[in-house]
Amino acid sequence: MVRLDDSVITAQLLETRLGKDKALELCPHSKLTPSALDYLRAHGVKVERRAASETAIAAPVSPLPPRKPASGNREFKGILCPNIVILDEKDRINYPEMERYIEWLIQAGIHGLYPNGSTGEFVRLSWEERQDVVRLICQVNKGRVPILAGASEANLRDVLKMAEFYATIGVDAISLVPPYYYKMSNTSLFEYFAEIARQSPLDILLYNIPQFTQELPLDLMERLLPFERIMGTKDSSRDLPRLINTMHRLRAHRPDYVVLVGCEEILFPSVMMGASGGTIATSGIIPEVITEIYRKALTNEIEKARELQYRILDLINLMLLGVNFPEGFKTGVAVRGFDVGPPRQVMTGEERQYLLQLEAQISCVLGDMGYTVKAPRACPTTNLPPIVGR
Repeated sequence: MVRLDDSVITAQLLETRLGKDKALELCPHSKLTPSALDYLRAHGVKVERRAASETAIAAPVSPLPPRKPASGNREFKGILCPNIVILDEKDRINYPEMERYIEWLIQAGIHGLYPNGSTGEFVRLSWEERQDVVRLICQVNKGRVPILAGASEANLRDVLKMAEFYATIGVDAISLVPPYYYKMSNTSLFEYFAEIARQSPLDILLYNIPQFTQELPLDLMERLLPFERIMGTKDSSRDLPRLINTMHRLRAHRPDYVVLVGCEEILFPSVMMGASGGTIATSGIIPEVITEIYRKALTNEIEKARELQYRILDLINLMLLGVNFPEGFKTGVAVRGFDVGPPRQVMTGEERQYLLQLEAQISCVLGDMGYTVKAPRACPTTNLPPIVGR
């Protein structure tokens, strides 16, 4: 019989420790993850738990798993790119073009990658496709930049299964929104995140995006601070006062708490007020400019950073407004020279025609910035200085 005292038992741990044994003894505080339960059933392993009195002389068991991200301790600072997913004409992931796109982002200076976020259309992908996207990105990345992967599955069991998978392929942390569709009480929401924090093999970034799911109250986030696995938050509420209060209240207890902004229109003021950086969809189109705004904010080059912040607003508004999200951003990626393929969701003929007009408008704006683009049509003369290559 194999005896385990680990606080969290995963399928990977069982495979390593059990060998051919078919009997397992656990301390009363050990938690079996969903994949561990599946492993035990599949291999016919008999499980016994020791009585609490028998563990009095055992080594103390931590209530939280040790803080060991899959690829070592990585800092989540700077600009993390929430990448789009590129499809082929048969509605399948276009792996060669995805590889080319991810490599381009890294070479352009992105500080981190964020697959399976809103821009990555994770709710429109199957379980296997979500895994395939992250596996591909880890393979292309080869550990060069941190990877924060969305693990917002429909239930706690699947969140943990996805986190365990991510831990085996080189992901550094997971991002989690509150469970969507069914609204939960704040008490249940606390227990949901607390249980994931107890069992997750990876660090966790809480994701506040009230446009798509329920709000993450600051009081609740403060209550979760004792869980070391929860290392920060991403705020896409488009609410600068909310972001500033998040930093003020949570860092009073955890000075190293990561706070990322998810709204490009307030990137510069957010960093100036102390944000760790941002997960910025526009960084998938103009990574050079978005990372430059971050750098100039850090070096206190206020006028130059402010100028860049204003210069990107027209581009953001074109990609964000008047078209189904994230098709405007995918169109921007196409203007930069990538074959983004067809949309996954159904579109009308009028919407497809609008995207063609949008491509021309985005080309004009990017050409105005100094980028080489494909034949911008009927672009107005602005007399603005280029911001690329200066």
